[in-house]
Amino acid sequence: MDSATFTAILVIVLLVIDFIIRIVAIIVVPRNRRPSSATAWLLAIYFIPYLGVLFFLLIGSYKLPKRRREKQEEINRFILDSTHGMERVRKDHPWPPWLESVVQLNRNLGSMPLVGGNTASLIGDYQGSLDAMTAAIAGARRYVHVEFYILSLDKTTAPFFDALEAAVARGVVVRVLLDHVASMRSKGYKKTIRRLETMGAQWHLMLPVQPLKGKYQRPDLRNHRKLLVVDGDLGFTGSQNVIDRSYNKRSNLRRGLKWKELMTRLEGPIVAGLNAIFITDWYAETDELLGREVEIADEIEHGDTIDCQVVPSGPGFKGENNLRLFLALLYYAQERIVITSPYFVPDESMLMAITTAVGRGLKVELFVSEIGDQALVYHAQRSYYEALLNAGVTIWMYKKPYILHAKHFSIDDDVAVIGTSNMDMRSFQLNMELSLMVRGHSFVEAMREVEDGYRRDSRQLTMEEWEKRSLWKTTLDNLARLTSALQ
Repeated sequence: MDSATFTAILVIVLLVIDFIIRIVAIIVVPRNRRPSSATAWLLAIYFIPYLGVLFFLLIGSYKLPKRRREKQEEINRFILDSTHGMERVRKDHPWPPWLESVVQLNRNLGSMPLVGGNTASLIGDYQGSLDAMTAAIAGARRYVHVEFYILSLDKTTAPFFDALEAAVARGVVVRVLLDHVASMRSKGYKKTIRRLETMGAQWHLMLPVQPLKGKYQRPDLRNHRKLLVVDGDLGFTGSQNVIDRSYNKRSNLRRGLKWKELMTRLEGPIVAGLNAIFITDWYAETDELLGREVEIADEIEHGDTIDCQVVPSGPGFKGENNLRLFLALLYYAQERIVITSPYFVPDESMLMAITTAVGRGLKVELFVSEIGDQALVYHAQRSYYEALLNAGVTIWMYKKPYILHAKHFSIDDDVAVIGTSNMDMRSFQLNMELSLMVRGHSFVEAMREVEDGYRRDSRQLTMEEWEKRSLWKTTLDNLARLTSALQ
């Protein structure tokens, strides 16, 4: 066979393969996928067929392995059984007429009930939050459950690790979960693991990507939750990881970036809800079910108590629990919506809900950072500003060098949500997240004070300023928006 014939045959084979790839992609890619996501994947496969197929095989499926999904169903049944009758919610103050249906939605999606008799305080100071968690660990008598997307030993977090070590030394059971990929990418990962080993803590990696050990799933499916539970009496959750506020990255240090977070400290029966999330994730990684430690603290009898409901979400669930919760609240809101999200890349349904709220006459505000730490997400987020401004949304840009990393929003004077979930497609589909819905005027008022603080440290983005952006930046924003749909 001469070279010309061989070349011709090779070209024909490649064209046939290319044709087959395109036909198969049309059949496979759109199945159970959003139209925008399917379109983005098809464009990638059509323009770069071999690379597109490779990327689709690597990150095209947002589902966890079958065994993990089965475990999630098992633990959901366990949570339903173990939390039956724990609601104890009072209706001393009139509920908004729509709230009961949202509570039922959350119960159906994530199995967790709304529980009353709790107290909560917000902590917006980065070091103050670490100090509060460290003090809680120092007072532990029986067990400490630690679960963070990023857990890193450095000069800032050393007292936190010292408190864990001291707890182990006095006989307290310390269990630790940390996300494998996120923590591994952080400076000092090996040192962190060695410290957990030497102190005698029980620790495991969440969603490990270790194919040689038989542990593998889509590498960008991550456990993004952050929580701490001490003795079943005291809990913390919110946006903050256990790491220095610069994240110890050279690029962040060079730019002077500092993270601004918001955590909440909880007491009362709702702590059992946080603990149930930890127990779920511990079981997923170890096959050990900590059934004996599902205990419900007594209601707080004094002061102004609040009702709380934990809403877990992620690829282990059949629906996008966090997105469904957010949409329900956005459509039920009657007066005012204030959203804080560091990575705001909404899908079509959320963008419609927000702009519809403005059309219904509500005041809608969005807090984002003036600068970004992740270029692709930052530019994708910016691509939505024009539509939001045109609709009448007030956009506040939190001033550099701070990255406003807090994740929360408030509805009227009735309900607030705080947790780990961003308002982007990654948090809705790919990340395991934790949201806490709170009903209580005192908590919403405290959230309003936090928002007032953001407003003082922000500048308002105007349409006049936005229209002056360069063509180059507009192009970058639009291209980044296209890639955001590759879920």
